[in-house]
Amino acid sequence: MTATKALVDGAIVAKRNLIKIKRVPDLLVFSTMSPIMFILLFAYVFGSAISPGGHANYREFLIPGIFAQTVIFGSTITGAGMADDIQKGIIDRFRSLPMSRSAVLVGRTTSDLLNNVLVVVIMSVTGLIIGWRIRTGFVDAAVGFLLLLAFAYAMSWVMALVGLIVPSPEVVNNASFMLIFPFTFIANTFVPTNNFPAVLKAIANWNPVSSVTQAERELFGNTGGVPPIHTWPLEHAKVYTLLWCIFLVAVFVPLSVRQYRRAASR
Repeated sequence: MTATKALVDGAIVAKRNLIKIKRVPDLLVFSTMSPIMFILLFAYVFGSAISPGGHANYREFLIPGIFAQTVIFGSTITGAGMADDIQKGIIDRFRSLPMSRSAVLVGRTTSDLLNNVLVVVIMSVTGLIIGWRIRTGFVDAAVGFLLLLAFAYAMSWVMALVGLIVPSPEVVNNASFMLIFPFTFIANTFVPTNNFPAVLKAIANWNPVSSVTQAERELFGNTGGVPPIHTWPLEHAKVYTLLWCIFLVAVFVPLSVRQYRRAASR
């Protein structure tokens, strides 16, 4: 019964967050312009100078990496949204209502997941325009998108906790950028890790961003003969990514709910 109430109340909060996006379309515009910019920048500016190896088309090699980077950066919307609601006293209003304690968090992460769905659709269309293709069947492609969105949802819970702890949306954005930027670049998102220095190569190969990206390339058929990396996370990219999703949700959902109970106007 408690879980059902959390889902029903969470759906109402998610609807409220989606209405906010509708009323402030700039939120959606800027969340979609950034990945499009990255796709065009790397495809046309750096694409001619970067070779992933094998017979791979760099644009096909690139798009799964952009997908992974974008959904991770997109999770900062969750943190910024939570911090903004606390700063404005909206969380205090929610806490005074007869609603599930986890509903606000469920609603926020769900609405941001739906936003990520739209962003991924827009990126996919952009990728198709510049030459990216899915070279596997429907089932593999669907699993690829679902795994990507599952990782995005797990990361949203991480950022929800950050948003409940830090003092303002500006701090969330700045702190997140400093952490996520190297997190997404010390990986195989834009180039293979074969030529990385030894220490960075080890970090990159065990980085879950690399496994998400590798899983997407395999499921979309975008590996293109790139020499494989013989390390367990990348040889079992789909399993490793799923384990990370389960771990992040199992750890950060209860931590976020507990922190939400302590939250007050700042």
